[in-house]
Amino acid sequence: MSSIVIVVAVIIVLLLASYAGYLLLQVKKQQQASLAASKQRTIEARAKKQQVLDDIKYIAAAMLEERCEPSEGVMRIAKLFDTLSMSEEMAVEFPHIFEHYACIKDHPIKDARSALPKQQRMKLDLARMKSEAKLEQSLLEDAKKLKQFHFMH
Repeated sequence: MSSIVIVVAVIIVLLLASYAGYLLLQVKKQQQASLAASKQRTIEARAKKQQVLDDIKYIAAAMLEERCEPSEGVMRIAKLFDTLSMSEEMAVEFPHIFEHYACIKDHPIKDARSALPKQQRMKLDLARMKSEAKLEQSLLEDAKKLKQFHFMH
């Protein structure tokens, strides 16, 4: 009888050890899958960031080639930098873009602009045009510098 108990005990221990080994393999597979997913997310995030930076350079080029109004370019560039959480550091590199953006960032666009009274729209246009006129050459210099800027990742 004691040998049967020992054999049953050994079988139970072997089954539990096998199950523990199986669970360890599953944990290892999950860790590898998690690591691979993390690497993939990092690669995708870098690619997305690079695409946004390329878009910023494209907008700067459009400003220089007069395919884009200065205020529209400034608004788009500043908002793209904001999506990358780079506004503070880029404000140092491109101060005139962010100075003009500070002037126009709260101006409504599209339907919200159309809903404003004509006098209010004219007042906003005047503020925008004054800022554009004051910073016109500096904005173009910032755009030229931005077009050739090398971003560090």
